[in-house]
Amino acid sequence: MTGVAIRKELQVNWVSWIADFLLVGMVFGPPIAPFLAASGVSLLGGIADIIYFMGNHVCPQPTLGLDLAPPFVMAVCMRCYGTVTGLLITRLLYGVTGGKGFYWLNQYGLGGAALTSVLMMAYPLELAAQVFGWWNFNNYVVTPFGLITGLAWGLFTMPILHDWQRRTNS
Repeated sequence: MTGVAIRKELQVNWVSWIADFLLVGMVFGPPIAPFLAASGVSLLGGIADIIYFMGNHVCPQPTLGLDLAPPFVMAVCMRCYGTVTGLLITRLLYGVTGGKGFYWLNQYGLGGAALTSVLMMAYPLELAAQVFGWWNFNNYVVTPFGLITGLAWGLFTMPILHDWQRRTNS
């Protein structure tokens, strides 16, 4: 192997790595925060405080999270966690398909961005319906709306964030 081939083989796509790191935090942070907080261990409680701080700043209704370790709830509501689940599903799908498939919305340019935007409106429309009193908060109702939003977001952005396969093969 030449020096160029070795360097190309060991090249890290930092955008992809950072995106995956953040996704891991979003997947595991909210459900483990209540257990860390309930542990009674000061260091773990401090980590839980950081997770709750972040959840309070990204979730419109963090106090409505699942009651996983009473009296401590998940760091985000299930609408937000549905969004994270949609992102996780699309990340796994991207890992399997390498960005090949008709469903990756970024390949359609402005049309794909428009469809993504329309689908991502599921989350705020459901939240607005709840705020206007059309229905009450219910985990079974809000989770699919978040999931639709996360799937749309992921189907548009995963190929953009994780295009390392195409870059290293060219």
